[in-house]
Amino acid sequence: MLGLLRQHRRFFFAFALAGLALRLLFFFIYPCITDDSRIYADFATNLLQHGTYGRTAGQQVMPADSRLPGYPLFLAAIFALFGVANFKAVLLVQIFLDLITCLLIADLARRTLSDRAAQLAFALAALCPFFANYAAAALTETLEVLFTTLALVCAVAGMQALDLRMPWRNRLAPWITTGLSVGACILLRPDGGILLASLGIYLLIVLVMRRRDQKAAVSAAGIATLLGAALLLLPWTLRNFHTLHHFQPLAPRYATEQDELAPRGFNRWVGTWIADYVSVEEVYWNVPGAPIDPALLPDRAFDSPDQRQQTLQLIADYNRNPDLTPELDARFGNLAAERARAHPLRHYLWLPLLRIADMWLRPRVELLPPDPRWWQFNDVPSSSVLAVGFGILNLGYVGAACWGLVARRRLRFLGLLLMFVVLRSAFLGSLENPETRYTLECYPLVILIAAAALASRRNYAISTCSLS
Repeated sequence: MLGLLRQHRRFFFAFALAGLALRLLFFFIYPCITDDSRIYADFATNLLQHGTYGRTAGQQVMPADSRLPGYPLFLAAIFALFGVANFKAVLLVQIFLDLITCLLIADLARRTLSDRAAQLAFALAALCPFFANYAAAALTETLEVLFTTLALVCAVAGMQALDLRMPWRNRLAPWITTGLSVGACILLRPDGGILLASLGIYLLIVLVMRRRDQKAAVSAAGIATLLGAALLLLPWTLRNFHTLHHFQPLAPRYATEQDELAPRGFNRWVGTWIADYVSVEEVYWNVPGAPIDPALLPDRAFDSPDQRQQTLQLIADYNRNPDLTPELDARFGNLAAERARAHPLRHYLWLPLLRIADMWLRPRVELLPPDPRWWQFNDVPSSSVLAVGFGILNLGYVGAACWGLVARRRLRFLGLLLMFVVLRSAFLGSLENPETRYTLECYPLVILIAAAALASRRNYAISTCSLS
């Protein structure tokens, strides 16, 4: 990669500057500090000031495991250097790291296709507004995308080392780094484990297909990856066992504290009808603590007039005191079970597919001013234009990637890359909160495959001669 950077330094420098300018634009105009950001910052601050990884409860700091430690540790490092709650410093560091991710995407393209594809991949990544948007948000996405891309680069390097039959040290080093990168993904968010599963399944397929004399190397690669990931998760698991007295290698499914009710029944009910992000904002995030407006429920939330009446009564009982008691949660759960039994195909197939489509195709403006119901054009014209523009850009990136797949460009290790996209999409379809940010970890591969398609065209859109 260093040789490519030196050979085309003006090209990479120009697009790096453009990418930096785009990210700084979001930093100055649309910086985003959410409730989740403040929760992560609370963990980081307590770790710095009290030496306890936990949340503030009144005047006390209570040890907790409701959030994985990856992002709070990152915040703690920034706060230690630049001051507690200095989110501006956090976002500026994330901007720098996001540009590193663009280089990693280019390296992945170089390893799997060509130098020309690497240049295009860097340009597409540097100018990607979705990466830039989240670089200016104090959330886990920028780091998650960084370590996901790093893990895939190392995995491809590891496959190349296996194919070249290098010495054992050279064969295993990339896989250990892959495992450590996957472990970092998991420490940021539990769904980082999907990457580990993808690598494991791919290596298992390779193991079955390889000759007997190659099977030992493939097995060693899988073991090295698993051990690398486990190495980073072990301290967190031991801490939870020692401090909180339970086995928790990840984090609770619904990010709840030990004494907090996990809204499993309510979430199962939501999962029987939710198909888009609008309902996440209008209904899902309201519970507990805020009333539900039954007028915002779509028609698919009811299967019959009797069920409509039952549902409205249940919501009315909740709205009297917007607190999800165990009794109310159980009633939501019973209603969910009834609906799932009556329409299993809808519950287990069609709704998950709709949620996956929404996460992939919806305009990625959830951190920006446009209203969630952007298609109704209720916002000021500039917000509506922003939503439509982001929607077109997203369709352009995804469409170019689909074109690359249909055209069957000669992309090495495509099975490894698609394994991750398919498994992650399938997992996301099972969630009851379809948020477009969850597919952002797949975007390096979208950019890679789009670059492969564009690089194959005879009329190369970017003149490397004029910029190198």
